[in-house]
Amino acid sequence: MVAQETTIKVHTLNCFTCSPYLPAGLDAGTLCLLVEKPDGLLLVDTGPGLEDCVHKTWMHRLFEIITRADIQPSETAVRQVEALGFKPEDVHDIVLTHMHFDHCGGLPDFPDARIHVYQRELDAFTGPRGHAMEAAYIHRHIAHQPDLHLYEEEGDQWFGFPAVRVDVTPEMWLIPLHGHTRGHCGVAFRHGSSWWFHLGDAAPLQLERVFPAWLERLVLGEHIPRLLEFAKQHPKMRITAGHMRLDFFNVH
Repeated sequence: MVAQETTIKVHTLNCFTCSPYLPAGLDAGTLCLLVEKPDGLLLVDTGPGLEDCVHKTWMHRLFEIITRADIQPSETAVRQVEALGFKPEDVHDIVLTHMHFDHCGGLPDFPDARIHVYQRELDAFTGPRGHAMEAAYIHRHIAHQPDLHLYEEEGDQWFGFPAVRVDVTPEMWLIPLHGHTRGHCGVAFRHGSSWWFHLGDAAPLQLERVFPAWLERLVLGEHIPRLLEFAKQHPKMRITAGHMRLDFFNVH
């Protein structure tokens, strides 16, 4: 059976500008994808939220020390959705790569949305801390008790990767890429006649090797070589990372 294509438009949102002091010149933004489709809007990740702009956690303040980072209300997903002429309630679904503050902090700004997340990631978020990267989980981001839709592997695959079908349109899959967090996933969805594969924080900035391999493996996980090779093998597929250089947002 041939899958019916769904007409969509994808907006690339920079939801958190972050410029490290070293190395210089790595001005980047947190990439969130706003998928505009006939039955409403879908977000892949949210970036920080409005509350994070006012009540900064210790993790936010740490980022401000090691980078030139200032969470601005205008960069929140909800304000960018409004700037495009939509209402927050038009966002019916939010699919998360993982639950770090810079990827799910905006959940309270969309209280009516269904939240799609891998069960293992939610377990890491709500359970005892397992390693240092889990310090970036901020529990207040789900204090409003959102409508969570949880997923586990059932043996399916997408282009050779283990995959879990998400209950949304267009056809969308969670691709478990554990390492950055215990339940981190990429997100793949149909885009025209091909696919968009968003790698989240399983891949380095702009899919470029910037830091030593051992450091990238420690922070992002062990999937980087496979993902970079996959990108070379599928040049017509749209592939993005969770953090992209600022000039990416200027042309997309």
